[in-house]
Amino acid sequence: MQTNHNVHHRSDLVRIAIQTMSERGLLPEFAPAVDRQLAGITATGDSADPAVHDLTALLWCSIDNDDSLDLDQLTVSEALPNGSVRLWVAIADVDALVPRDSPIDQHASTNTTSVYTSARIFPMLPERLSTDLTSLNPQQDRLAMVTEMVFHADASLAGSTVYRAKVRNHAKLAYDAVSAWLTGQGALPAEAAAVPGMDAQLRTQDALAQQLRARRHTAGALEFESFQPRVVFDGERVSDIRLQEHNRARQLIEEVMIATNTCTARYLAGRGIASLRRVVRSPERWLRIVAVAKEYGEVLPPDPDSKALEDFLAKRHRADPLRFADLSLVIVKLMGRGEYVLETPGSLAVGHFGLAVTDYTHSTAPNRRFPDLITARLLKATLAHQPAPYSNAELDALATHCTRQEDAAQKVERQMRKSEAALLLESRIGERFDAVVTGNAADGMWVRLLNPPAEGKLLRGLSPLKVGDKIRVKLLATNVERGFIDFEAAQ
Repeated sequence: MQTNHNVHHRSDLVRIAIQTMSERGLLPEFAPAVDRQLAGITATGDSADPAVHDLTALLWCSIDNDDSLDLDQLTVSEALPNGSVRLWVAIADVDALVPRDSPIDQHASTNTTSVYTSARIFPMLPERLSTDLTSLNPQQDRLAMVTEMVFHADASLAGSTVYRAKVRNHAKLAYDAVSAWLTGQGALPAEAAAVPGMDAQLRTQDALAQQLRARRHTAGALEFESFQPRVVFDGERVSDIRLQEHNRARQLIEEVMIATNTCTARYLAGRGIASLRRVVRSPERWLRIVAVAKEYGEVLPPDPDSKALEDFLAKRHRADPLRFADLSLVIVKLMGRGEYVLETPGSLAVGHFGLAVTDYTHSTAPNRRFPDLITARLLKATLAHQPAPYSNAELDALATHCTRQEDAAQKVERQMRKSEAALLLESRIGERFDAVVTGNAADGMWVRLLNPPAEGKLLRGLSPLKVGDKIRVKLLATNVERGFIDFEAAQ
């Protein structure tokens, strides 16, 4: 076990990420043919088609992470009489610049997703596209796929449609600043304050999103808390690890994207078009979930019941917020991963158990996910009354491939979070920390530090310990290359 102090830097994390991607069948770099194709792209796409609506005057805005440059979606809303709301969601028209089977498309279809590590982002599309020509950047006209939805006063869907449009982002906003304003803890962000009327329509979006959220939870949508620390760099040095808060603005975007993905799925199904669906099946390991609940003194029904599971999760979150992320992880693993499947017209919908929706596709992030680009091509062909660009056999194969590559990308990201935490801690061998026990398996016991939020293995501990126990630990060793962090119980 390597215990040298201060021997790794940011560049080492980039090297480890490249190696880990290659080992898992992902391409860390673009081929020369991609660069040649990119050199020939000089505009943002042709909008001369009379079917492309001009919606540039609407008060569109983007809400994303502070450092996000690959902007996939814009939103805008309008309050209607009787409490109804019209909501538009614009999604970047990546297909306008990335033809199927071109070198850029071949790279995207190999990786199927952008891979996000703290030291370096490995984008699915070249950055000149994903952060510029196909990004919905502020004060730039861009082609988009627009889903227009109208909701009744109780947030039930009155109707929706899909069409192509030209749009313009009037305010690039960030989750944390918007959330602080929405909850009364901060001022309206300057970018929004500069646009007359932006504050009112943001309030309308937020109110609708909270209603949509409440409706989904009534139907049994599950609320998890993921443990996703992000490393903070000071030049080449890792200076901190911070947890990402799931705040009010993130909820806003989450809800309107779920609504968009549902309407997109229904639009294609309603026109007899096969599509890629994003599904989470009814848990086969439900009885194990029942057993976990029983450990907390709760009784779940013998058959899968998302509403009963959500009630249990909500109760545990209120009772023990510190350990809720760990319980969430246990339940998520027992539920099984999300996957892509081919869904043909008239077939029985698998649905998304966690979101409590039956019709669901991925359509809202084509700069970052290949299934969303596939969906955009299906939509555009349908709108143009052209044959589907993919056969059912091709869609079925792509569903399997995209699921596999997404799993590989997630494993890379998880591995890198471990290496990042090991790098932060490698200069702190011998220090003591407050921790909580997060796992007790055949391969050992695992703990998570409270500050910084890093996880590692307890090599020598007190007995007996159980998951959820608070403990004082001493850092024994780190291995940045493998992402190992080892502790012993401190006196």
